[in-house]
Order: sequence, then structure tokens, then C-alpha cells
Amino acid sequence: MAHELAKTTEERMAVLEKVVVEGDLSKLTPAERVIYYRNVCESLGLNPLTRPFDYIVLNGRLTLYARKDAADQLRRIHGVSVRIASREFIEPLGLYVVVARATTADGREDEAIGAVSVRGLSGDALANAIMKAETKAKRRVTLSIVGLGWTDESEVDSIPGAQAVRVDPETGEILDAPAQPAPEEKENGGATGKQLKLLAVLMGKVGLGREDAHRYVSALLGRQISSAKDLSKEEASRVIDHLQQVAGWLDAMEVPEDLRREVMTDAARHGDTFDSEETLRVVVEGYKAT
Repeated sequence: MAHELAKTTEERMAVLEKVVVEGDLSKLTPAERVIYYRNVCESLGLNPLTRPFDYIVLNGRLTLYARKDAADQLRRIHGVSVRIASREFIEPLGLYVVVARATTADGREDEAIGAVSVRGLSGDALANAIMKAETKAKRRVTLSIVGLGWTDESEVDSIPGAQAVRVDPETGEILDAPAQPAPEEKENGGATGKQLKLLAVLMGKVGLGREDAHRYVSALLGRQISSAKDLSKEEASRVIDHLQQVAGWLDAMEVPEDLRREVMTDAARHGDTFDSEETLRVVVEGYKAT
């Protein structure tokens, strides 16, 4: 199969254009998926035979996420060294937070946070959670410093609604399509026009673009949302209350617009939401320190 794949520049560009337009790898043919996967690996200098990426469905779209091999190879290729800058247990929130700092051969630096909930954990479960926080921090800072916004495999199991999908690496065939959730009844009907307008305003105020807003709301509600029109009145009301609260916290902390976008976009893409001002403050301070 591999030697039969078209490899001309025109064909590769056509596949890339299709991915950019569709934003969903399931829309590609199996052969196109193989081309795209190999193009991504080639552009990053990664060995596709080591399977540095796997497939996952996020917000109803098939996309790639980075596996351990991707981070390991990227560190070697770019001469990235990573060290732990700090470790902290935030007892009131039940969070264990690790900050990892990466440095490239040319002296560039970056930092990323890995946080896990350890409330009620002990023994091996606690130890594993602590190690996971460190792993998340190291992987996230590696991807960040080389300019990639990929989801890392250490984060996949914490993203609501995310579904891993097996794809044959040689043929590009999807081996097990994720089960489609049954449509949910909307008890109070769809979101009203007034609610939709207010949601748009609040998304802009907290710094979320359209696609990231869908990701954030999906994480907040625990189900996939591809449009604000998917919300019931009750759900829309819940999201509005949450965003108003987050916007108030950001205003109180005097977080500038560019930092709001960075914090909220990163949270959305990693399936995180902010349920307290203290949690948001920890993250904001972490970004300010970088």
C-alpha cells in the first residue's frame, strides 16, 4: 500500500488543504490519512514507524494527539532539556501542581503547568497522580517550546467526551469508529436568541474564539458541543453563569486581553475548566511567570 501512495508536492498540498478546510481527518480517504500522517511526521522530523501520534475524536472531529514517542523525539531533535521548576500541593483545592521549564540549545525558554486532582488519594493512587502531574508538565512544555498545540496522551483520559480511535497505520482505514452518543432530550427547548447573543459576548470577554469556545463548553457540560445552538435553555443558562463568573475573576485579577486568550485557549484545548477563582489564579500566575 505504501509504495502505491502518491507523493507529489501537488497531492500533498491537496491533502493538507483538505484537512485545513474540513478540520476532520475522518473526511479524508484512507490513503489521504496515511499521506497526511507521514507529512506531519516528516515536517517535524519524526519517525512515523514509531507511531508518534495516534487518533482521537474531539468535539466530533477525528484528529491526532501526541504520544510519548513524539515528545521524546522532539526533545532530541531540538536539543530541548527539561527540568522541574517547582512542585506544589495546593491543599484547599486538592491539587498537585508541577511546573516544568524547558530550554533549547539556542537558549530559548518556556514553562508549562501539569496539574492533577489528588483529593482523597493515598498510597499508590497518590503516587501515580503525582507522577502524572510531572509527566503532563514535561510533555506540555516540550510541545509548547517547539511550537505545537497538540493534545498529549497524558491528558486524553481527562478530556470529557474524548474517544480514542484505532486507525491502521499502513492503510489509513479506521478500525473502530467511536460510538455515537444518543441524542439528549432538551428539557426546556433550545437556547434562546438572547442567550446566544450573551454567550457570544461572554466568550469574547474571557478570550475564547469560536472553536475553542466549543471545546471549553464541551468540557464544562461533559458532552460534545459543536454549536451554541446545541444547548438547551438550562445548559445555556449554566454556561452563561459560569462565564460571567470567570470573566469577573479575570477582571478582578486585571488579566490583560492577550493573557486571557492564552490561558483560556490552552484550558479549552486540554479539556480544562475553571471552577474556582483560586484555580484560575494559580494558572494565571504560572503564565505570568513564564
